[in-house]
Parts: sequence; structure tokens; C-alpha cells
Amino acid sequence: MRLDVSLWLAVAAGGFRRYATYTTATAAGVFTNTVFGFVIASTYLALWAERPGLGGYDQAQALTFVWVSQALLATSGLMGGGFHDELQQRVRTGDIVVDLYRPADLQLWYLAGDLGRAAFQLLGRGVVPLTVGAFAFELALPTDPARWLLFLVSVLLGSVVSFAIRYLLGLAAFWLLDGAGVNLVVTVAAIFFSGMVLPLNVFPGAFGEFVRLLPWAAMLQVPLDVLMGTQGAEGAGLVRALGFQLGWALALLGLGRLVQSAATHKVVVQGG
Repeated sequence: MRLDVSLWLAVAAGGFRRYATYTTATAAGVFTNTVFGFVIASTYLALWAERPGLGGYDQAQALTFVWVSQALLATSGLMGGGFHDELQQRVRTGDIVVDLYRPADLQLWYLAGDLGRAAFQLLGRGVVPLTVGAFAFELALPTDPARWLLFLVSVLLGSVVSFAIRYLLGLAAFWLLDGAGVNLVVTVAAIFFSGMVLPLNVFPGAFGEFVRLLPWAAMLQVPLDVLMGTQGAEGAGLVRALGFQLGWALALLGLGRLVQSAATHKVVVQGG
């Protein structure tokens, strides 16, 4: 495995520049996230008016959840798309052999590129909707710069978890002729179990505890709690929250390496 930092920074910069060229798509995404932010915020206002303190959030925190979620939607890759569709296509056409011959690790190559994509989406599609939401509603955004820094660390870890899941989807093409079905299932799971529909703390009992242990919680729910300091994300709780994300990131990246090894063996056995 090659650990040339300059190489991975160059690949990440390339991923950033690649998505920066899609100005029309970015503008459309900003508009869509902003409109849906108002739609969901209106729903949350009605819901929290009936159930104050639902999920342990007051109304301002619930609205913050809405707008920061919209800001992170593209960053976290919750709606699918991105590199794994391309990876699946390259497996089907056989172009993956070229990737395997590169003097660079396949997983790290795609990870660096995807983190560049995530960085652009955070700036290009995240800042404007959150700013609009902050002007339109009273949000519980922190004023401490350290809290924002911890939030960015949490977003980074959540993005790595998201990548690791989508990388496994990409590798699934070595065994599946058509990955559309599994892509759809995982996308629906990501939307529901990340907290995008409702904060995971709203779900009651054992089911609520279960969904908060799934890797999708690391992509959205945890970064939101780290930002607002809710659900025990203070002091030792903050360390546990970031540790939860790091644990899932390492576990899924490790699983990805095992699957990659099996997939590479499959290519060799089949003759490339």
C-alpha cells in the first residue's frame, strides 16, 4: 500500500475540482436543499408544537437538525450517486483491470477522491441552505469555534463511513450483474437510519437504541449531536460519539479491504 500523502492530496483536489465544474447542478442542488429545508421545517414546527421536547430536542434544536441535515445531504452521499456507480460500471466493462494496475491502492484512491467531493459539496451545497435557514428561523447554532471544529471532525468521520459503505456497494458488482437493486435498498436504509427523515432519538424503546447503533447514524445523527452538544455529546459523551464514528469507519474500511482482496482474486482467477 502506497502512503504518499502528496498523491492522495492531489487525488482529493482532483475530486474537488471535478465537482466544482458542475455549476448548474450545484445551483440546482442548493435550490432543492433550500426548498426542502422550508418544507421539512414547516412540518417540524407543527410536530414540535404538538410534542414539545420530542426526542430530547427543543424547537430551535429540531429546526437546526433540519437545516444542518440539508447542508450535509450531498456531503454525506445519503441519496446515493457518486463514485460507486462509476466503480460498478468499470467492473462491468472490465476497465477495473486498469485501476488495479495503478501503482496506488484502489481503496485509498477512491477514498481520497470521494473526500474531495465531500469537501466541495459541504461548501458548494451546504453553506447557502444553512445560511438561509439561520436567517429564516431561530436555530440553536453554537458560537464556540471549538464546537464547530469538532463538528467538522465528526463530518469527516461520517463521510469516511459513508464512503466505506458505498465502496462495498461498488465492489458488489464483482458478483452482481446489476447493482441497481442493492443500491436502492442501501439508499433507502441510509435515508431512514441516518436521521434524515426524523432524528433517531424520536424512535422509541429498543428499536430506537438499535438504529442508533447502525453505521448510518454516524453519517448524520452523530454530527448533529456533536454540533449542538445534545444527547450527551459533551465531555466523555463527545469522545464516545467520535469513537463510535471512528469504530464504524475502521470496521467498514477493513471489511472493504477483505472484499477488495476477494474481488481481486476473482479477477485473477477469471483471467482479468
